[in-house]
Amino acid sequence: MSSSGPSFYGICTYAAGIAGNLFAFVLFASPIPTFKRIVRNKSTEQFSGLPYVYSLLNCLICMWYGLPFVSYGVILVATVNSIGAVCQLVYVTLFIIYADTTRRLKMSGLLIAVLCVFSLIIYVSLELFDHQSRQTFVGYLSVASLISMFASPLFIINLVIRTRSVEFMPFYLSLATFLMSVSFFAYGLLLHDFFVYA
Repeated sequence: MSSSGPSFYGICTYAAGIAGNLFAFVLFASPIPTFKRIVRNKSTEQFSGLPYVYSLLNCLICMWYGLPFVSYGVILVATVNSIGAVCQLVYVTLFIIYADTTRRLKMSGLLIAVLCVFSLIIYVSLELFDHQSRQTFVGYLSVASLISMFASPLFIINLVIRTRSVEFMPFYLSLATFLMSVSFFAYGLLLHDFFVYA
């Protein structure tokens, strides 16, 4: 007796990917209070725009990895990172609008650099690699980008220990990061995609 519906394995895989997407949306929305403050005060104050520029590049690389030009069957990686890229672009744009002249020029230059690097990655991956090699090339780029992005909050732990305060390491942001990581680990494991679960 065969079943014409989706398998339990397929449902679990899809559920892990959807869970990863939902937790990632929480992460993408987490800077909203900061940007409400920037818009309200019409100033970037002492905030840094670098995390948003770097997150934009990371989302673009991971989005590219999830598209069929590079990988098959991981479209949820592309969807979540395309939304993430739009969010980060909005944050960078707001930062540029409300920054002083020096920081505005610096952030504009970094935004142009990110777009050029991403364009170069697309060009190189399409022109120099066949599909399998392209997946490996972009996969390693996305893993390196993600590891460096997710490792950066570890520097906050030193501050938490020194000040004995978790003010700079919000619990819900940390929890969402952990749950998203576990979800995408499961999604990649179920898909047998090393670059997603790594």
